[in-house]
Amino acid sequence: IFAARLDEVSLAAHSIAVSVVSTTFMVPLGISSAAAVRVGQAIGRKDPHGAAVSGWTAVALGSLFMGSAGLALALLPRWIVRIYSPDPTLIDSGAVLLRIAALFQLFDGFQIVTTGALRGAGDTHSPMLAHLAGYWAIGLPISYIFCFRYHWGASGIWAGLCTALILIGAALVLVWRASVRG
Repeated sequence: IFAARLDEVSLAAHSIAVSVVSTTFMVPLGISSAAAVRVGQAIGRKDPHGAAVSGWTAVALGSLFMGSAGLALALLPRWIVRIYSPDPTLIDSGAVLLRIAALFQLFDGFQIVTTGALRGAGDTHSPMLAHLAGYWAIGLPISYIFCFRYHWGASGIWAGLCTALILIGAALVLVWRASVRG
């Protein structure tokens, strides 16, 4: 909604960046589903060690993929945007957003994979609170302030998203760590 209030190039760059990060997100989303099943099975057979190993293995796999995706977004943003458009202005704008996205890729993987692992362990409350606080109480206001008050445009929206994902991802890794210890 915020991006729709910006100029055409900013909106197009935002749309391209959303498309790219949605694509990278699909892999840890699948890993998250597998983590929910594997952790749930281990809990069901009363194997807390197996649940911990399953969850941490999923986190490691998600981290490996999203770390690689983050490097690609940081090192090759202009090439990636060129897949969508040859417009030089759009390439410049989209590259900025993909570099911001590179900062949160690892944490986006953390948040979705640990959400799956926690779901498998029967905890849907912690991820819900983390996402509610992270996106609505922190990320959205930061996006608005940076985008419109500081006139950062689409970069401001993505700065708020980046802040939210880093906080949510870090918080949920800590929640997962505490749940497999106890």
